[in-house]
Amino acid sequence: MERRQLGTTDLELTAVGVGTAPIGSGRDWPVWWGPQDDAASIRAIRHALDLGVNWIDTAPFYGWGRAEEIVARALEGRRGDVLVFTKCGTFPAETGSRMDLSPGSVRADLEASLRRLRTDRVDLLQIHDVDPSTPIEETWGELQRLVEEGKVRHCGISNHPVDLIERALAVGPVGALQYQYSLLHRVHERDVIPFARKRGIGVLTWSPLAAGFVADDFDLDSLDADDFRRTHPFASLDLGLLRSTLASIGARHQRSAAQVALAWVLSHPTVAGAIVGIRGEGEADQLPGAADLRLSETELEEIESAAP
Repeated sequence: MERRQLGTTDLELTAVGVGTAPIGSGRDWPVWWGPQDDAASIRAIRHALDLGVNWIDTAPFYGWGRAEEIVARALEGRRGDVLVFTKCGTFPAETGSRMDLSPGSVRADLEASLRRLRTDRVDLLQIHDVDPSTPIEETWGELQRLVEEGKVRHCGISNHPVDLIERALAVGPVGALQYQYSLLHRVHERDVIPFARKRGIGVLTWSPLAAGFVADDFDLDSLDADDFRRTHPFASLDLGLLRSTLASIGARHQRSAAQVALAWVLSHPTVAGAIVGIRGEGEADQLPGAADLRLSETELEEIESAAP
């Protein structure tokens, strides 16, 4: 599978990586993806790796540690072959979650992740969301110390505005930026993506399939009654034209609509990798076909004109 350099780091990633938010989902977590069997999750991860995928993105937030524990079990005996990315700063609260990126919390959160992941170092540690109570300079200084100590190879930023990224850069290097980006969520084409391109920072995209809404077999009515996607803003969109366009282009290439949607995301020159939340071996099978699909300029324009 094709590999891309992550910005100016020494990390070379396959165009797609395994996302673990869905497999970490639990009833005690704010985002419920429906029931998931741990054994199926482990098989899905291992199958993706067997197909050539070389990185996994996870977080303590995903099921409050459950996803990281599943990743550790899936990587037993093959940790050295896989790049592991995680995050820090999100903690349970009475209603949902809270952010704490104070230096002590960042360090404690990483130590807990290392224990769950059964490893002594992660390849990328990302601050998850904004903590308005902690100056980013303090947070970023602590992440640089964790790099110096060998517990982290590179540091990344997720879901922060550009001005905070600039402040972090004044303290130390930013290895990656992780943001939501898909055919249904393109707001960052106006801020983060051009900034990343100018500064040479690689972008990782989360939810590149718009939580599954762009897939040709997506059926809202078949979801679990409490699945968060039933009340998602995308659920109110008319996606018929987009789905049929993706399916039509996919047929030309013998690919699925989801693979075409992923290829559209990966066609952006600043995108180093797309994080795809897989839940079974069948979904893992889709990854290589998305990673190596090259769309023409005409096809890209056709897709964009069909998007709502």
